[in-house]
Amino acid sequence: MGTEILYRLLCLVLGYAFGLFQTAYIIGKVHHIDIREYGSGNSGATNALRVLGKRAGLLVFIGDCLKCILACLVTRLIFGKLVPDMTLLLVIYTGLGVVLGHIFPFYMGFKGGKGISAIAGAVISLLDLRIILSCLVVFVLVVAISRYVSLGSIILMIQMWLMYTIFVCINPEHIYHLGSGYVLESILVLGCLAGLAIFKHKANIIRLLHGEESKLGQKKPEAEIQKSETETESK
Repeated sequence: MGTEILYRLLCLVLGYAFGLFQTAYIIGKVHHIDIREYGSGNSGATNALRVLGKRAGLLVFIGDCLKCILACLVTRLIFGKLVPDMTLLLVIYTGLGVVLGHIFPFYMGFKGGKGISAIAGAVISLLDLRIILSCLVVFVLVVAISRYVSLGSIILMIQMWLMYTIFVCINPEHIYHLGSGYVLESILVLGCLAGLAIFKHKANIIRLLHGEESKLGQKKPEAEIQKSETETESK
């Protein structure tokens, strides 16, 4: 039992280390700005898209998604044969670590992004095409219809957790190769991961409820973006 606790902690630390790679911050510096001083004040793909354009937004999404995929791949390589019936749980712990590192990077005053791109990498790392494809379709549809990236992100988190919970409870060993003793814990940890991302969207939820959330493609005066949205995110 003590060894398994150590495995969990190691995966959290491993994930956190990967999560510290702040793609948006790095790309912002290439453009001679601190991305956290513009737009929503977050170091994430949506803010990079708004502030620096489509190419930067795509690069940030890919970078943040890949860092989680790579971290989870390292976990599978290390623990896949060592504890095969526990590997998926450790992958989820790694994903949680990546999101924590992305949202709370110590060297940036614990002010990073909201974790959606990193969580996309965690969803892919579950290796369940049913969840991956359905989450992608629903996210694209919600954003295409509503034009709210934040709403699509929130629904994505809920859908991912609900689908995993249903599938892993039906047959944890068929696709996930997860021991029955780790099923509930995996559901709870993945729920913490999704809940953390939703919590980071609290300001967006308030703006959505008040009809003040910015839509995809909607532009605001730069001064308004820098001041009003950064203040809202800091509350």
